[in-house]
Amino acid sequence: MAVSATKTKAIAPKELEVFLWQGVNRKGKKVSGELSAASLMELKAQLRKQGVTPGKVKKKPKPLFGLGGDKAITAADIAEITRQIATMLNAGVPLVQTIEMIGKGHNNGNMQKLLADVGNKLQSGIPLSECLREHPRFFDGLYCDLVHSGEQSGALETIYDRIATYKEKAEALKAKIKKAMTYPIAVLVVAAVVTSILLIFVVPVFKEIFDSFGAELPAFTLFVLAISDIMQSYWHIALGIIFAAGYLFKRVHRKSQQFRDNVDKQILKLPVIGELLKKAAVARYARTLSTTFAAGVPLPDALESAAGASGNAVFRDAILEIRAEVTSGMQMNLAMRNCNIFPDMVIQMVAIGEESGAVDDMLAKVATVYEQQVDDAVDNLTALLEPMIMAVLGVVIGGLIVAMYLPIFQIGMVV
Repeated sequence: MAVSATKTKAIAPKELEVFLWQGVNRKGKKVSGELSAASLMELKAQLRKQGVTPGKVKKKPKPLFGLGGDKAITAADIAEITRQIATMLNAGVPLVQTIEMIGKGHNNGNMQKLLADVGNKLQSGIPLSECLREHPRFFDGLYCDLVHSGEQSGALETIYDRIATYKEKAEALKAKIKKAMTYPIAVLVVAAVVTSILLIFVVPVFKEIFDSFGAELPAFTLFVLAISDIMQSYWHIALGIIFAAGYLFKRVHRKSQQFRDNVDKQILKLPVIGELLKKAAVARYARTLSTTFAAGVPLPDALESAAGASGNAVFRDAILEIRAEVTSGMQMNLAMRNCNIFPDMVIQMVAIGEESGAVDDMLAKVATVYEQQVDDAVDNLTALLEPMIMAVLGVVIGGLIVAMYLPIFQIGMVV
């Protein structure tokens, strides 16, 4: 089987096409459907294996401008099909049939092609872990290593259930972090847009009215009018600088590992967000290590996977240091204590787990505790930010309104 896998890897895989077909089954009944294959010949061979005599066959037309069912495959999609595979394997459905059924039933054309490719390679005798490794964009090294452990131990359905739980927890944690970040950013962006519109279009109207008065204006009003003049003259330059800065930040962040590491370090120093991200990193570390331990992955490999899944450079480097010390013979709880980054409760739970031989259970409990803490922190952060953001908006928008009406109030008092 290893020879077969090596030969298959040497050949570049063909791009799959989706075909619409019509034919007659063994009972003489007309049937139709759609199927993915590398060529027309391969499609007809697949249909004959299923007992269908192919008739009319044509390629499925691709949707225009990205419309239709061909959407990008997301991490949430991978978590969903992982849970489906785990459920069907636990129900006793064979692996090849499981992949085929999930692929045909999925409403995303790209996911159908991906699962069809995996299914075709499975039918040729390649192990599932090797099939998944050919798609590293969707199935990372940790995912494939866990599947490989399940294949070696003969408990693939159990391992898949753990992978599904791990993926679901990871996506839930990611959604909580996004929720904490998205709300304040969205409100601040809207506030900036509204303020800019007022300064560029509304304040100049008041300025014309004030010029007709010929009276001396209050200092606050003059200050706002000066900002309005600057915005009218240079708004396009300011907008260009903002877009250029965003583009450069994204480009440098993607290409420079050192820059990404520095950003991760600075983010952890933020007052409220930093604590939230630390708890999320600890939860990811504990959940990943618990899942890999339970799957029988060796500790050094498990720590390497946990370092990649931590989501922050500070924690990644710390976990790699733990891995080096554990490899040299030190207990994991002592190595964690030397890093000075993990809370005492986590270290003590790991120490109890090492003494009792139940490290995976202890780490699972740590992950559950910290995931709940992240959830609570997000809710508290949202509740705290709402009045603060409303206060900032009130000061900014209210200040503009007061600045525009001060001269009118003064004229009214004089009259």
